[in-house]
Amino acid sequence: MQGIRALVLIASLFSLGSMACAADWSNWRGPAQNGVSHEKNLPEKWSPDPTKADNNLVWRAPYGGRTTPIVQNGRLYMIGRDGEGLTEQERCLCFDANTGKLIKEHRFNVFHTDIVSVRLGWTNMVGDPETGNVYAHGTQGLLFCFDKDLNVVWQHSLTEEFGRVSGYGGRVTSPIIDEDKLIIGFLNASWGDQGIGRNRFVAMDKKTGKIIWWASTGTQPKDTFYSTPVVAVIDGVRTMVSGGGDGGVHAFQARTGTKIWSYPLGPGSINCSPVVQGSMVYIGQGEENEGETTQGRVVCLDGSKVTAGKPALVWKLDGIKAKFASPVLHEGKLYMCGDTGQLYCIEAATGKLLWDYLYGKNTKGSPVLADGKLYLAEVNSKFHILRPTAEGCEKVHTQFFKSKVAGEEVEINGSPAISNGRVYFMTGNDLFCIGSKEPVSSPAPAIKEDDGKAGAAPGRLQVFPADITVFAGDTVELEARAYDSKGRLIGPADVAWSLAGPRPPEGVVPMPGAAPAPPPPPLAGKLSAEKGVKVSLSPAMAPPAQFGRVVIKSGALEAECRVRVVPRLPYSPNLANIPEGRTPGGWINCQGKFAIVQHEGKKVLKKLAVNPSPLVSRANAYITRHDATGYTIATDIMGSKVRDDLPDVGLVANRYTLMLAGNTQQLRLVSWDALPRVDKSIAFPWKPGTWYRMKLEVVVREKDALIRGKVWPRDDKEPEAWTVDFTDPVPNREGAAAIYGYAAGILEGQTGCEIFYDNIRITEAGK
Repeated sequence: MQGIRALVLIASLFSLGSMACAADWSNWRGPAQNGVSHEKNLPEKWSPDPTKADNNLVWRAPYGGRTTPIVQNGRLYMIGRDGEGLTEQERCLCFDANTGKLIKEHRFNVFHTDIVSVRLGWTNMVGDPETGNVYAHGTQGLLFCFDKDLNVVWQHSLTEEFGRVSGYGGRVTSPIIDEDKLIIGFLNASWGDQGIGRNRFVAMDKKTGKIIWWASTGTQPKDTFYSTPVVAVIDGVRTMVSGGGDGGVHAFQARTGTKIWSYPLGPGSINCSPVVQGSMVYIGQGEENEGETTQGRVVCLDGSKVTAGKPALVWKLDGIKAKFASPVLHEGKLYMCGDTGQLYCIEAATGKLLWDYLYGKNTKGSPVLADGKLYLAEVNSKFHILRPTAEGCEKVHTQFFKSKVAGEEVEINGSPAISNGRVYFMTGNDLFCIGSKEPVSSPAPAIKEDDGKAGAAPGRLQVFPADITVFAGDTVELEARAYDSKGRLIGPADVAWSLAGPRPPEGVVPMPGAAPAPPPPPLAGKLSAEKGVKVSLSPAMAPPAQFGRVVIKSGALEAECRVRVVPRLPYSPNLANIPEGRTPGGWINCQGKFAIVQHEGKKVLKKLAVNPSPLVSRANAYITRHDATGYTIATDIMGSKVRDDLPDVGLVANRYTLMLAGNTQQLRLVSWDALPRVDKSIAFPWKPGTWYRMKLEVVVREKDALIRGKVWPRDDKEPEAWTVDFTDPVPNREGAAAIYGYAAGILEGQTGCEIFYDNIRITEAGK
């Protein structure tokens, strides 16, 4: 193809992940992503009591949590929670792996989530041996890249930027690092083709955070999930495999995001991670099985034999509720934990159950196999060391942790990490390092990908970055790349460039016989060239906020960059210029939840009230960039009453929400409503069918922030005094402006409480 510059691909470029130190445990499942360590001379018994002889306790530190630590370059990293009430936050911590000494911590607030405090810090950090950087995903959606000393290199706010859904119960996903990419999956709904909620994955440049590709499982999600992807070479293709929130396991080209196959397991989410050996993919689930009334299934899929987008089923074993723990694969045996403390040993080639062993009551953490032993925790206060054999399983050692509070248990929800002859794990209270006196480190075997061939034909194009947020009038640089059919990079591509409007939401099928809606206008702006490898994009100053795409073409191949143009302050959208049924340009998580309608002779924005799902009936529509700070947002609002229900309606600034709560007749100023960390509530009777004016202002100061709000009947004069105010000593220093609405009272086939918004305006604080 003309204009494609072929590059010679070098075998070392395609080794599985970056080259790690032999003893590093940079991924929560280890260097091979399969829960297997090649370390020797690891302890068979230990005690947390340092006074006991041969206790094998190297160190103990008073930092507990729910996660699995990682170890890289002599340092241990973890994510957790700390503080109470106003001071409660998440934090990432860095320790000296040899001594347990705390080196650094980075703290951050929790917001925009229904997850409660006892389930914070349940993701796993991941390290990049090439750069020494480490990465973390917080409950509120903050995605961090830190250097080795926990200084922030870059960060995203996945909720505010991309409409990430956190769900309930702590199911928040963990990132992985593969080659030059950070990859993470989550449920989201943002705009355009992503306007409807789906289980999606995003790959970012690990050094800059710029987006490389998006991918979707293509089916309706049932629940949030926390399966972590793994990367392997299957049938000559570098492949990312993960469970999803739609009840399936899915495979994508790791470098391009191109979907390869999907296999449904059941209607619930898949929470355990897969293991891969050769072309065989092993994974389990603990919910109802696809097409059956039984629960729990473990499967082996052949990822090299794909028909109509579905891999061949090699075997399945029903009745094992593999709901949380991920499997271990070693020497032809698959070790899988059920959710009630049962360990199963399965012949990997046939699916034959060889034996099972009851080690506990409640399973969350995954086992790790090392030195012929399985190290695993049970939620109910016990850490086990087991020895699997051909005939069964032997208990080598069990350590019980007694709570200082009568009647409570010391929970253990994470998995062990093994590095440099040491075993690291944590309880809810403490972080432990155990090890023998003479450990032996051994490198994990490297997995290589076949060399690419110079001159390979292009099979896919890609724009980098693939998704951008930009102010009108600013300029961004875009580059075209070409890949072969196996997803291997060929090089820069000489292509045709053009501007287009957003694509329709994924999964929306036009009604038969219905007249097609007019497409959105193309992105308003200017490209520096119509053809070439690189171009500059400058979105137009008017309109101040919009969505669209930059499209590239070369022959039959096509790719795009999603472009969100955000407004500068002051900003007040002219709703009269927006077609009915659509939403303001540049807003996140608005499509499908809000729409422009005619009301009382003029166009206003309405919160839709036809879908009872909490993911749709209750929503923030984010307007500005996530790093906006120190501003005032105001709007006119009106709610309708349905049966005995009134809606909740409000505004968001700097991650604080000012809310009129309908059924409790209150005015609430909150942040992290599930806890809530901030909650200033007063009685405030308000009437349905009446327009009110609402204003929320945040003034960020050196040591705190002043948050204040007021509400009054729209036809009255604005009162001088603020209705509620609060000084936050642990402030949210930035955050996207948003409108909030909860359409209560929705029943099957019956519309719930509608909410109307008008005269929305965002200005700098005090103006």
